[in-house]
Amino acid sequence: MKKSLVLLIAAAAMVACNSKSKSDQTKTEEKAVLTKCAAVTAETVHITETYTSEIEPYKENDITPAASGLHIDRILVDVGDRVAAGQVVATLEKTTLRQQESQLNIVEDVYKRMKPVYEAGGISAQELVQYENQYNMQKEVVENLRRNSEVRSPISGVVTARNFEPGDLFGGQPILHIMQIDKLKVMANISEQYFADVKVGMPVQVSVDIYPGETFEGRVSLIYPALDTATRTFKVEVTLPNTQNKLRPGMYARATFDMGTKEGIMVPDISILKQSGSNERYVYVIEGDKATRRSVRTGRQVEDRIDILSGVSVGEKVATTALTKLSDGAKIELAGSADNR
Repeated sequence: MKKSLVLLIAAAAMVACNSKSKSDQTKTEEKAVLTKCAAVTAETVHITETYTSEIEPYKENDITPAASGLHIDRILVDVGDRVAAGQVVATLEKTTLRQQESQLNIVEDVYKRMKPVYEAGGISAQELVQYENQYNMQKEVVENLRRNSEVRSPISGVVTARNFEPGDLFGGQPILHIMQIDKLKVMANISEQYFADVKVGMPVQVSVDIYPGETFEGRVSLIYPALDTATRTFKVEVTLPNTQNKLRPGMYARATFDMGTKEGIMVPDISILKQSGSNERYVYVIEGDKATRRSVRTGRQVEDRIDILSGVSVGEKVATTALTKLSDGAKIELAGSADNR
């Protein structure tokens, strides 16, 4: 009886031990993650870069007479009027001019009368020079007042502001503000990596929200020679014809530059993950039946593909599904074709 009991206990212990061994073996076996992958490929990438800015007038000018403290006689244009370069747009009161013209007549008469007196020996050469200097100085005063009694626009354009009315005393701010808008300009701050690609004269496509689907072609007219050390960008001016007057200064614009082509290393955008709390991007590279986490540096996106600047090589394969279940060194099982593009 005792012998039978011992055998029964031994058999139960063996069954329990075998069960535990099987359980431990199951726990140590890693379950493979079912995933799909895509090949890393070399492709020719067409590079375009778009920069946002505001449309600016090609030129603008504050209309301000040189002399201050004068009353405005007439303003010959109003807001919205078009003016030509050299056109008289305002006149100033001429009371001071008339007074100075009278004074000029007096000093001129004195100078002319002193000439024969000098020739007769009545005054010295030094005294005659003094009379001549007074005459010349007064003549400059009158010429300056004459020039400033008529205010002319130095540019062709449109009046966009009028700050005075006839009879006002000029001072403080310009009488008028004029903008040239038959052509416009857009300023763009471009990354230094494209400094060698941007050339004066190259075409630039400009779009504005008010005309959806329509583009306007401008051209690079000026490249600033120095870079901004804080942003590592350089400034480019794009001149934009506006012969149909559809565009206006202040409109929000997008300027698209064609930077040419380059050979890129491309992967599907869905294969790239971002490390939470940092700017690190990474992919899972398929190596046999394992997934290896690899940090990558990304370039531009072209449709559903992203250019990889470093981190993977052409011919390797990256996981494209079940990414949240993967970890570095995780066992994987490929589903379907090796390239699921």
